[in-house]
Amino acid sequence: MHFPVSGVDVLPFIPPLVAFLVSSLTASAGVSGAFLLLPFQVSVLHYTSPSVSPTNLIYNIVAIPGGLYRFIKEGRMAWPLTWAVVLGTLPGVFVGAWVRIQYLPDPKAFKVFVGFVLLYLGYRMLSDLMGWNKKVQEQNKIMQKKFAEQVAKLKEENSSRMAAGLPSEAVVKTKSISWKKIEYEFWGETYSFSGIAILSLSLIVGLIGGIYGIGGGAIISPFCVAMLGLPIYTVAGAALAGTFITSIAGVIYYHILAASSVAAGAAVAPDWMLGALFGIGGLLGTYVGAYIQKFLSDKIIKIVLSGLILFLALNYIGQYFFS
Repeated sequence: MHFPVSGVDVLPFIPPLVAFLVSSLTASAGVSGAFLLLPFQVSVLHYTSPSVSPTNLIYNIVAIPGGLYRFIKEGRMAWPLTWAVVLGTLPGVFVGAWVRIQYLPDPKAFKVFVGFVLLYLGYRMLSDLMGWNKKVQEQNKIMQKKFAEQVAKLKEENSSRMAAGLPSEAVVKTKSISWKKIEYEFWGETYSFSGIAILSLSLIVGLIGGIYGIGGGAIISPFCVAMLGLPIYTVAGAALAGTFITSIAGVIYYHILAASSVAAGAAVAPDWMLGALFGIGGLLGTYVGAYIQKFLSDKIIKIVLSGLILFLALNYIGQYFFS
């Protein structure tokens, strides 16, 4: 099948199949698959024009709603964190889209940028795998202990029912909001962070996401957990919502740039058909990934992902300097 916007020729079942496989694996590890789909489009489908970035954002728009609905329904959305991420990320996405068109239209330069982003993501995952961040390790132990205590309690109350997932009282409750400090409560614990700090970080993440074609959740989520000490159970929903909203804004802005003089004849508008096919596969894969997570070893998943990410990163960086 020929996709006229991107110029890609591929069997129509390949994009959703690849997105399904990628998102099934990445969802099990709690990260987005968009950062791996772009290298597939660039290296395998040879889709290297600037329009590959907004096409990759379409994947997020189609694939995310199911998971986002689940977080909202379960009351695990830290809304102050969510809106801080969105407000900071949006301007960055707009600037990033402009930078992509003006300064990184060359496939070789774009690949080395992607390589360094992947190198960072690979390092973050490897750091988590190897236990280099003691603060996060201790936090995870506390949460796991709470889970074990909750399971034991529910088994005592009702021996015929197996406890699974978060308890009903594990919802996010906002306590205070200001530029200096945002506080919320989750499962009896109070967490706080600087509003200015998260806005500043989100601006940088939005810039990277706008250039790369990812919402930025895979970048901002590890930072919130490792540096701000926030529980992943509350960060994941906020990162997902931020990725969803900024992906919509990014696609719209790329469309605007495509019609302006900024594009200067370059292929900038997204390939909706190709992006939608990736998104459909991602939507199904995310669901399956969440389901099979309990059957797979967390360590094995992260080893596979870390190896794949670092291989792609070093390959792209190597191509820039040694070819």
